[in-house]
Amino acid sequence: MLNHKSNTVGLYHFVVVISLICIGLFAGDIPTPAFLPIDQYLSYQYNAITDGQIWRLITGNLLHTNLWHLLMNLAGFWVIVFLHEVHYKRHPGKLILLFLSLCLLEGIGLYFFYPSLKAYVGLSGLLHGLFAFGAVMDIRKGYRSGYLLLLGVIIKVGYEQVFGATSSITQLINARVATESHLVGLICGILCALCWSTIAHRFKYHHLP
Repeated sequence: MLNHKSNTVGLYHFVVVISLICIGLFAGDIPTPAFLPIDQYLSYQYNAITDGQIWRLITGNLLHTNLWHLLMNLAGFWVIVFLHEVHYKRHPGKLILLFLSLCLLEGIGLYFFYPSLKAYVGLSGLLHGLFAFGAVMDIRKGYRSGYLLLLGVIIKVGYEQVFGATSSITQLINARVATESHLVGLICGILCALCWSTIAHRFKYHHLP
């Protein structure tokens, strides 16, 4: 029981750390006497990545356009982790590995498949990946709700590819919603879930007595 509680606490420690990093990066980019042009050095920028600044593939996910953008993404992060904590609380490292993998895959996917997207910041693409991963894991555990969650996010992302994001969200975050990132995140989340399931199945099979 103590170990279970400890793992759950450890899981949310990571969520807190990521939240604080995002808040810190956002605060550091606010014009003040101690202003640091963080966005200039860390945001996803296609041309800069081409020039060798590959860290932007990851760090761009942690930056945000304004306070509303930050708050919406962090709220989504907490809700998604809480919704699917059953898949992570026994092994918090699973969420850490998944988060870092999706960060990198998001950047790589945008770079190779959407070269016309020259700049991008935000967690939303990664969050679509986390959500899709959790939905697939739900399905594997026999939760029928997983099918609804997966279908819902597929319909949402599909709609966005055809009609774009709502104008209210665009106005709220003061930037065009990069719906391309949502599609990349969705696909990467599903692929990560399938890879994880395959590896876990083989590991379990080879360790049977």
